[in-house]
Amino acid sequence: MVLVAVFGVALLVAVLVSGLAARSILSTSLLFLLAGAAVGDGALGLVHIAPDSPLVTATADLALFTVLFTDGMHVSFPSLRAAWRNPARALGIGMPLAFAGVAVLTHYLVGLDWTTSLLVGAVLSPTDPVFASAIVGRKEVPARLRQLLNVESGLNDGLALPVVLVLITAAGPLHAEGNGSLGVVGLELAGGLALGVVVPLLVTAVVRLPGLGAEPRLQPLGPLAVGIVLYAACHLTGANPYLAAFAAGAVLASSAPQTAHAFEPLGEALAELSKFAALLVFGALLTPALFGGLSVSGYVVVVLAIVLIRPASLLISLLGTRIDRRERWVAAWFGPKGFASVVYGLLVLQAGIPQGEQAYTLIAVCIAVSIAVHSSSDVPIARLFHVDDLIGIPDDEDDDTAEAVEGRDPQPPVPEPAADPETGPQDDTDLQSKEPRRART
Repeated sequence: MVLVAVFGVALLVAVLVSGLAARSILSTSLLFLLAGAAVGDGALGLVHIAPDSPLVTATADLALFTVLFTDGMHVSFPSLRAAWRNPARALGIGMPLAFAGVAVLTHYLVGLDWTTSLLVGAVLSPTDPVFASAIVGRKEVPARLRQLLNVESGLNDGLALPVVLVLITAAGPLHAEGNGSLGVVGLELAGGLALGVVVPLLVTAVVRLPGLGAEPRLQPLGPLAVGIVLYAACHLTGANPYLAAFAAGAVLASSAPQTAHAFEPLGEALAELSKFAALLVFGALLTPALFGGLSVSGYVVVVLAIVLIRPASLLISLLGTRIDRRERWVAAWFGPKGFASVVYGLLVLQAGIPQGEQAYTLIAVCIAVSIAVHSSSDVPIARLFHVDDLIGIPDDEDDDTAEAVEGRDPQPPVPEPAADPETGPQDDTDLQSKEPRRART
């Protein structure tokens, strides 16, 4: 109950300072992380949570599922068809380069064997836009940059999972419930994708039957019910819940856009709550003993993974694209480690592999540093694009591509005499009404 009380107090403080956080480097995500650390065994000792506690695994797992489900609703298939090349480069080139780079540093600087080093690289290769929400959730940031980061982070969690499971199997014995064979991993991924597509399509088809339909005030609960059923189905069948969550969100956004739009406020609130809860629990694990258990060379790996490996790998993957230099650097910088890495790091710790504790310490410290750094730097960098938006500097991409990335049909420029040059279009159909700005985290 102490943890619940701390969560309530931290939530109230986060709400009260959210206005200031939206205009400064203050981060509510970091607030919950620090609150968890303050009440954990490393400080006041009011809450006792072990890394292998089911509470830790459950909160991180549920938070990741919820965030991916809501993020998937921001990526409809028409926009994917219009702007798939840059995310594909990030996933097909940038992610493997980051994976390999972290693994090489871990092996030669920390001294872990190659299998465990590759495992650390796989765990830290996924990115999470939740801790850079001022980038992916603001209209003034170019659409293709938001699209790149959102799609990349939504898909790389599921892509990293099979590699993590296979490497855990190769590194040492699993618990009885674990299984990382290639065949099982393939079935988990295929099952997650199938459930993520089939479940929302079936529900959408049922809703369209004569005599059925949701009352407006209950309409937001439809996608929530889909998410709950999907989460349970994945865990009952062993399917990959993260790939299923992102796929289901995208399918709902394309097959039932009105329903998805009605769910947005509720979905964003649920994602924020689950994220804050997971951060609080994860923060309780960040004790002085954990940070003291990492060697100096381990801290070198953490710093290089954040400031060198991720930026270099994404910059290489975007060579030859039409993204301008500033957007490339912003995309390269915002590679925060998030809930996927937390969940996969816990799998490593709980698997009982010979160097599992060393690997988990490195992973946990890297995640904590990444959350602090990335969630505190998104607003200042987003303001760079806001300045351009205010003075009306046109984008380098042609207008048709920009319209397609935003999910709209290309339209010729039409004068709008009623629009104020400072506040922009006043029409209710403006894109901002279709894509609400995500709260600063």
